[in-house]
Amino acid sequence: MKINLLMFYQDDPKKCTAAKLIKFGLAKKITKSQSKTALLHPFAQKTLFNHEKSSFNSITGIDCSWALAEDVFQKNFVGAARKLPPLLAGNPVNYSKINKLTTVEAIAGAAFILGEEELSQKLLEKFNWGHTFLELNENLLHDYQKVKSEDQVNEIIREYGYAI
Repeated sequence: MKINLLMFYQDDPKKCTAAKLIKFGLAKKITKSQSKTALLHPFAQKTLFNHEKSSFNSITGIDCSWALAEDVFQKNFVGAARKLPPLLAGNPVNYSKINKLTTVEAIAGAAFILGEEELSQKLLEKFNWGHTFLELNENLLHDYQKVKSEDQVNEIIREYGYAI
């Protein structure tokens, strides 16, 4: 599974997880997305499900500031826009907050849900806190690999006691 990144350069470059993925050759910087990509979009109507894996040849992350995210995500992007089911951030800035993920956490979460667990771990290895994301979400991610509907996602959220 290829990893692509649309970069908006709105955050501190020293803390940019997407730039680090590009630097280490784990992702490719692109200027426009493709049609057969899972376009990670926190405001999308549809959730990413494992059973869709065959529809995608890549995962595309959009790297922008959370403060500007609503404006950025109003743009029209090519690809299948998918939001992630609720996950806990493992990064030091938003530790344990639901859905306040860095770009690498979002991509790693998507890869895991699509059955690419080794890729997920490989992406997170470059960050000293990366293992924390997987530890916080291990059970959730395995549960999300099995779901096929929004109702099942909501059931899992209730089981874990998360208020979204």
